[in-house]
Amino acid sequence: MTLIAILIATLAAGIGSVWAAALLMRMGLGGRHDGVGPPHLLSLAAGALLATAFMHLLPEAFESQAGAHDLFATLLVGVVFFFLLDKAELWHHGHEHSHAEPAAHDAHHDHHHGHHHGHNHGHNHGHNHGHAHHHGPRAGGWALLTGDSVHCFGDGILIASAFMADMRLGVIAAVSVMAHEVPHHMGDLVVLRQTSANRRMALLKVSLAGAVTALGGAVGYFLVGQLQDFLPYFLAVASSSFVYVALADLIPQLQKRLTARETIAQIAWLIAGMVVVMMVSGLAHNH
Repeated sequence: MTLIAILIATLAAGIGSVWAAALLMRMGLGGRHDGVGPPHLLSLAAGALLATAFMHLLPEAFESQAGAHDLFATLLVGVVFFFLLDKAELWHHGHEHSHAEPAAHDAHHDHHHGHHHGHNHGHNHGHNHGHAHHHGPRAGGWALLTGDSVHCFGDGILIASAFMADMRLGVIAAVSVMAHEVPHHMGDLVVLRQTSANRRMALLKVSLAGAVTALGGAVGYFLVGQLQDFLPYFLAVASSSFVYVALADLIPQLQKRLTARETIAQIAWLIAGMVVVMMVSGLAHNH
């Protein structure tokens, strides 16, 4: 029963997020000018990830027999591990939205990153994107999909770990993963549509990468089943992933100089992400 739940949840998070992204783009929400755009979705996702890590995954891990010291050590190692994966360009979805948009926006985005985070951050994004544009479209598309697949496989294992601890926790984790994959898949689709002539092909490629989430879920199910005693540590690693993605990947994209109104909107969406997780938690609890 748990395995079926994991497969359904991972497919919903993996492929569902791709289709949701495509749908939002079709509805014209891919822009960042008015209405709901990727920046709002990124705020929502960051809120959902942080709430899931701090309100659900970590408390669950700490309620076990595992010692607090060991769990915090695992959390630290996890954050460093995801940072290193990021360096290898496997975890981070290096293609931020504005890079895929016209050059004028690129200039603005690079200026903002350069201005706010120093050379390093801007360089990282530029470098990442360089693959897609300078070495021929083919390489960029495949590099992007490889990174996506690794990321989705990891997400699958994390969702499986959460389900093995508690069904409710699994549902919450799947919702959080889906929330943060939607804006990223929008970026994927924009980049792949530039590199491939066929829009459907772009959607299919990203969907296949998303489907790897289910593979990760199945592997996670058997892995965690064999290592049941280590479950609290799996949950701590899942938390470190969520915290890392929220703080290192999503929030830097939101650190722009905004008007007061935009800032309030951003904070509102961040809180909305947290509220969504609490609502899912409440619903799952009732069931």
